[in-house]
Amino acid sequence: MAGMLLLLIACVPLYYLWRIAGMRNPWPRLFLGGIARIAGARVSITGTRARGGAFLLSNHVSWLDIPVIAGASGSAFVAHSGLAEIGLLRWLCRMNDTVFVERHNRRSVHEQVASVRAALTDTGALTVFPEGTTSDGTGLLPFKSSLLSALDPPPPDIAIQPLWVDYGPDSAAIAWVGDEHGLDNFLKLLARRHAIAVTVHFLDPLRPDETTNRKAMAAAARNRIVAQMALHR
Repeated sequence: MAGMLLLLIACVPLYYLWRIAGMRNPWPRLFLGGIARIAGARVSITGTRARGGAFLLSNHVSWLDIPVIAGASGSAFVAHSGLAEIGLLRWLCRMNDTVFVERHNRRSVHEQVASVRAALTDTGALTVFPEGTTSDGTGLLPFKSSLLSALDPPPPDIAIQPLWVDYGPDSAAIAWVGDEHGLDNFLKLLARRHAIAVTVHFLDPLRPDETTNRKAMAAAARNRIVAQMALHR
């Protein structure tokens, strides 16, 4: 916790200096990647993030996914509006260009296309968790196509790229599922004595024929991730 606080204190002034200067801001990525490292994550990467703008469609296992993905890709995130009600988290999320949406409003992502494109312009990547919640990491929940409304139709020159965050045999121990409180999961991971090996798999972007509508995108992205998971089981 002390290490995370010191990292925050170091990064925040630098973030605002870069922002005032109007330069591309590396500090959210460096901060979140550092948080993942302090939490014990040792990240390996396979594949590459699509060049230019990329919408990343990822599985979701734990809060640790966010600093891991951000450190590996520089991505901003789509998050449910409940996080915006927590002062410190809202502040941190906004520094990383988070787009807040209402879970039960099917049109909310679509209505914030301008925010989505602004996040892509600043960070080059935006991650969505189409499962809509966390899973135990050993499988993949159905993808909710409503969360992909901003991609229907896909913005020009933006790749739609599936992403698999793989914690290997530790997935079940890492997962934040059931009635476990978020703070309990956070502290549980910090209390681990051993490093957390995690691999970020950047999979092939969807083809044009797979992006005809949001349901086709959800199905194609999920199939890509399921196929990759099968190769590693």
